[in-house]
Amino acid sequence: MAVKRKISNSKLENGKKLEDGKKAVTKSKTTRKRKAATPSKGSNARPSLKTVVVDALADMKALEVKLLDVRGLTDIADFMVIASGTSDRHVRSVAQRVVEKAKEAGFRPHGVEGQQDGDWVLIDLSEIIVHVMLPRVREFYGLEKLWDMTITKRAARA
Repeated sequence: MAVKRKISNSKLENGKKLEDGKKAVTKSKTTRKRKAATPSKGSNARPSLKTVVVDALADMKALEVKLLDVRGLTDIADFMVIASGTSDRHVRSVAQRVVEKAKEAGFRPHGVEGQQDGDWVLIDLSEIIVHVMLPRVREFYGLEKLWDMTITKRAARA
């Protein structure tokens, strides 16, 4: 796509004469668009949301990442990911990277809560809910104990 821009300060249209009798000079400038990264050559498959989230957490060096399968326990999500950060700034950065990577992969978050404080950030990605917390907050609320139902516990419950 070629974009024309005027070199002169005149507001006259291209090709019209200026006050001193000279024609307005235009210069053609081409712009390039960035191509979106494709997962692999020849395939149109995009990475799964679970892969995107886990890779983003690993990329930002989140601590103690735990992926919980909550299908059958709740209808709000299929998976819950719980991770820790070393400081409130790290927690916010990790959460922001998860949101960025999800958007790049074509998954739009429904909501992000807790970025102001940074103690606990929750990201709702529809089929996956991501919790990024400080270790003391994670220990206090004990989400793993609440949501981690192994197969034997599920069978005993039913």
